[in-house]
Amino acid sequence: MDSPAGTDVKGPYIQGRPGNRFICPSWGAAGQEGSFSVFRRARPMPDAVPAPELEAAVSGGLPVGRLGLTDACGEPLCARVVPPRVTWTAEPRD
Repeated sequence: MDSPAGTDVKGPYIQGRPGNRFICPSWGAAGQEGSFSVFRRARPMPDAVPAPELEAAVSGGLPVGRLGLTDACGEPLCARVVPPRVTWTAEPRD
């Protein structure tokens, strides 16, 4: 969706305010009774999708972010994630 600031990425898994949107994969432990305790969260930032890939996605593609799930120390990746830690591409929709 276009906004005064450019393209505003929205969807069921997108959180945050315009200009500071993020997706929030979480690491945690599942309990036997079905509980889930989060101990780390990453924040890939769709607002950091390079313009050519974003334009291709808006024109009928699908934005896809690829990132490793561990940081330089081998721990679960956490905090704000922008290129080059995440690579964004536009993929064809099925």
